[in-house]
Amino acid sequence: MTAGLVAAVDLGASSGRVMAGRVGPGTLELTEIRRFPNDPVRLPDGLHWDILRLYHEVLGGLREIARTGDSLVSIGVDSWGVDHGLLDGEGRLLGEPYHYRDDRTAAAVETVHAAVSRADLYARTGLQFLPFNTVYQLAAARGTPAFEAARTMLLIPDLLGYWLSGVRVAEVTNASTTSLLDVRSRTWDTDLIESLSIPATLLAPLRAPGEVIGPLRDEVRRETGLSSATVLTLVGSHDTASAVVGVPAGDTPFAYIACGTWSLVGVELDQPVLTEESRAANFTNEGGVDGRIRYLRNVMGLWLLQESLRTWDLEGTPEDLPAMLAAAGQLPAGGPIIDPDDPSFLPPGDMPARIAAVCARLDQPAPRTRVALVRCILDSLADAYGRTVRDAARLSGTEPEVVHLVGGGARNTLLCQLTADSCGLPVAAGPVEATALGNVLVQARTAGLLAGDLEALRALVRATQEIRRYEPRTSTVPQEH
Repeated sequence: MTAGLVAAVDLGASSGRVMAGRVGPGTLELTEIRRFPNDPVRLPDGLHWDILRLYHEVLGGLREIARTGDSLVSIGVDSWGVDHGLLDGEGRLLGEPYHYRDDRTAAAVETVHAAVSRADLYARTGLQFLPFNTVYQLAAARGTPAFEAARTMLLIPDLLGYWLSGVRVAEVTNASTTSLLDVRSRTWDTDLIESLSIPATLLAPLRAPGEVIGPLRDEVRRETGLSSATVLTLVGSHDTASAVVGVPAGDTPFAYIACGTWSLVGVELDQPVLTEESRAANFTNEGGVDGRIRYLRNVMGLWLLQESLRTWDLEGTPEDLPAMLAAAGQLPAGGPIIDPDDPSFLPPGDMPARIAAVCARLDQPAPRTRVALVRCILDSLADAYGRTVRDAARLSGTEPEVVHLVGGGARNTLLCQLTADSCGLPVAAGPVEATALGNVLVQARTAGLLAGDLEALRALVRATQEIRRYEPRTSTVPQEH
C-alpha cells in the first residue's frame, strides 16, 4: 500500500472546510484547502442554513485540489445532524433547510408525543430529547406546501452528496440523530414513522460508512476539474461519528469530548443503553463507525462563548479572544456556575444578558466584567463535562481512565485544564481537526490505502498528531451540585 489523496468536506455549525488528506501506512497528513463561514440566514418564515452558499464553497475547495494536479481518490462529507432538505419528485430542493435553532418545532413536540410517549420513543430509537430532533422538525412541517410536495428527505451531508454524485442515500450514523431509526437493527422504524403520519417513502435507503456511492456527476467534474476516477465515499457523516474515529485512544478505557459549537460528551460502546435511568439523564445512543455506539449527552458547548463574542461585535466593541482567555485564566476559582444547557441559551441573541439573567435566577452574582463572563462560561462548561463523564461511566458501567478532548476546544488551554480538574482524570487534548481526520481515515481504508479496525486507525492518529496532556489538580475538582 502507498499513500493516496482523499478530500474531507467537513461542515460545522459555525464554519466549513475542505481538507486534503494524504494517507497511507505510517502517513496521515491533513492540509486545509478552503475554510469558509457558515452563517445562518433569517428569512420571514424563520432561520435557515445558506446551503447553496455552502455547496458553492465546497465546489471551490474541490476545484483548488484539482488544480494541484494530484490525483484525488475519494471525497467524503460530514456535517452536524438532524437538519435536512426536502426534495420534490424531480430532485429539486424545496427551500433552504431550516436551522435547528429555529423555534418552529416547539409546538410539534407535544404533537409527536400524543402519538408516541417519550419513554416508548427512547426505547425504540435510543435518542436523547432535543426539541429540534428531525422527528419534531418533520412534525412541524406537516401540512406545509413544501412537505406536501416532498418526495425525499436528505440530511445535510446526504444532500451535498446527492448534488455531487446524483445518488440519494441516508448514511446511518447521521440517520441515528433523527429519532426515526431503530437503535438495535439500524433500520428505519417504519411502524413509528407511519404512526406519526410521515410518509416512509420520504426516507432514502440506508447505507453504512465505508460504502462507495459512485463517481461524481459530469457537471461536477466539469466544474471542479476532477477526474472520472474520483468517487464519493460514505464516512461517519455525522461530524461526531467522524470525530470519534479521530480520537487517538489506545488500550486505556476512555471518555471523549468533541468540543466545538456543541460539545458531545460520552463513551464508546458496543451496545445501546436503553434504561429508564439513561432516558431520564437524557443520554443518547447514536450510531458510530463500524457498528459502535456513541453513548453521549449534548452540552451546549462553545456556542455560549461564540455568541457572546458576536454580541459584543454587533455592539461595536469587539474583543480579542486569546487576550480574554489569558486574562480569564488569571482569575481565581469560585465564580458563578451556570447550566450551559439552560433552554434560554439555545436561540441566537444577547448571550451575556441571558447569562446574567440565569445567574440572577440562581441567586448568584452575575459576572461584572467581560473577562469574568468568559471565565464563568469556561468554568460552567468544565463543570458540565465532569458531571457528564461521571454520568456516562455510571450509566454504561464503564470506567474511563482518560478523557480525550478533540475539536476546536483542544486549543483552549484554560478549558482543557479546567476539564481535567472537573473530571478528576487526565485530559489528552487534540487533535483539533479530529473530525476531518476521522473522515479521511474511513475513506482511506475503503480505498485500500490503509487496513485495520478502528483501533488501528486511532493508532495512526496517535502516532502522527500532536496531543497535549493535562493532569487534574485534584484539590480543585468541584463538588457535585
